[in-house]
Amino acid sequence: MSKRIVVDPVTRIEGHLRVDVEVDGGRVKNAWSSGQMFRGIEEILKGRDPRDAWLFTQRFCGVCTTVHAIVSVRTVENALGLDVPMNAQYIRNLIVGAHAMHDHIVHFYHLSALDWVDVVSALKADPAKASALAESLSPWPHNGTAVLKSVQDRLKGFVEAGQLGIFANGYWGHPAMKLPPEVNLLAVSHYLQALEYQRKVNKVVALLGSKTPNIQNLAVGGVANAINLDNEATLNMSKLYFVKEALDEVQQFVEQVYFPDVCAIGALYADWLPYGAGVKNYLAVPDFPLDEKGTQFDLPGGTIMNGDLGTVKEIKSFRDDYFKEGVTESIARAWYDGDWEKHPYDEETVPKYGKWEDDGKYSWVKAPRFQGKPMQVGPLAQVLVGLALKHEPTVRWGTKALETIGAVAKTKVGPEILHSTLGRHAARMIRTCVIAEITQKQWKLLVENIGKGDTEIFRKPEFPSGEQRGYGFHEAPRGTLSHWIVIRDGKIANYQAVVPSTWNAGPRDAKGQVGPYEASLIGNPIADAERPLEVLRTIHSFDPCLACAIHTLDVEGNEIARVRTA
Repeated sequence: MSKRIVVDPVTRIEGHLRVDVEVDGGRVKNAWSSGQMFRGIEEILKGRDPRDAWLFTQRFCGVCTTVHAIVSVRTVENALGLDVPMNAQYIRNLIVGAHAMHDHIVHFYHLSALDWVDVVSALKADPAKASALAESLSPWPHNGTAVLKSVQDRLKGFVEAGQLGIFANGYWGHPAMKLPPEVNLLAVSHYLQALEYQRKVNKVVALLGSKTPNIQNLAVGGVANAINLDNEATLNMSKLYFVKEALDEVQQFVEQVYFPDVCAIGALYADWLPYGAGVKNYLAVPDFPLDEKGTQFDLPGGTIMNGDLGTVKEIKSFRDDYFKEGVTESIARAWYDGDWEKHPYDEETVPKYGKWEDDGKYSWVKAPRFQGKPMQVGPLAQVLVGLALKHEPTVRWGTKALETIGAVAKTKVGPEILHSTLGRHAARMIRTCVIAEITQKQWKLLVENIGKGDTEIFRKPEFPSGEQRGYGFHEAPRGTLSHWIVIRDGKIANYQAVVPSTWNAGPRDAKGQVGPYEASLIGNPIADAERPLEVLRTIHSFDPCLACAIHTLDVEGNEIARVRTA
């Protein structure tokens, strides 16, 4: 008999996510993704000064504040045709890079790795064997036997005290957990070490952005980071070298810990490589601009259709018509008034809540489409676009990752494995390695530009009468983020945000096309319906922020079991 598993709520950057799956014969045969919270900031922005929008849009999320701020100022600048000084571009790029590395480290180690790592199993590990294994994969200096024995002793203390502390909630002993005890011990040790390195890189965001979350240094037209090498109160070489030291340390962690950990987990869970692909249309946008106009970038963007890298079409600038004209959103299955598919400039956000209907409306999330097709966004999209466009850092790190996974698994693997749940983790790791390099380059470019005597950080915007339309985008940690604005006589007439989670978590559209979350779950195995770890694995691979209670129901809606998840 088929069963229905309801994950409610899955907390996301938009609010709360509910995921329903029907399981038959140990496999998911149908799935629904539902946003369970109405945001409404788009309505709050109407009638306000466009220069203030970035402060409001940071409140879309308590985690991803930085990315909405960056996109919002780009959106208004696009509407005005305003170019920003190079120092402003470089400073913004440094914030973007630091934020991305922080987000990816936290996501893997503290949100999703425990879907694959059996913490309790680490108590059975031989620390000496675990250390030898680690040294065969990486020169990281903190993988010694003494370090690992100390972590194991701390973990043992938790267990003997009758609690696991930060590891209390998890499916320990689940039949889908397959890592050897030594690998589990390494993962627990790196979990704890990652806490320190995410803190280090977040200091960069705080220093350059004036605070975090909710950075305060931006302005339409540039940044507010005054540059004066002779003034301790401004951005000077002392502060810039603080940034450099943090970037160096985090880059070492990314390359020597994050990289081998993901490769090892991917190789040791090779049986999971066929699962979780879902939608194979991909969208990524270029980022880390290298000029004032946003026509040259350190990170490429484009689209790929049907998983075929040969179909890649590049998105080339902040004013690219291909991107601008391709985006629409559908509310056919969402709790808004009407049944339309519109371009963001022309959308309205009028809530109309109703009951859940499997074949009707069931979500607060709209369904974005690009040229009428659902698109997967995120690190996997960015990496695949980078491979297709022969972006050198992406090709280099992607090749190294595939070779390392193949060496551990003792088989040859190709880019096709990236179309999967584990592939999204591998792509996120590849992207983090690439961004670590790019961010170092941006630091050097900023220092060199200041060394030439350029201290310009801001150009005053002018708002003409009449109507202006503009959009801005950013390849955020979770994928393509865009804001869209209509300005009339200096005030906001309409504002729409099409966020990564909307692209991925969106419901079906009027044509019945499922979104990436929904598609990625279909066909996945479920070993234990009362402990649906596999559902969490795939949803987590898109990088949602998740803290939930899971309810397992039969198709008649009767609760079978209730369990807590990490």
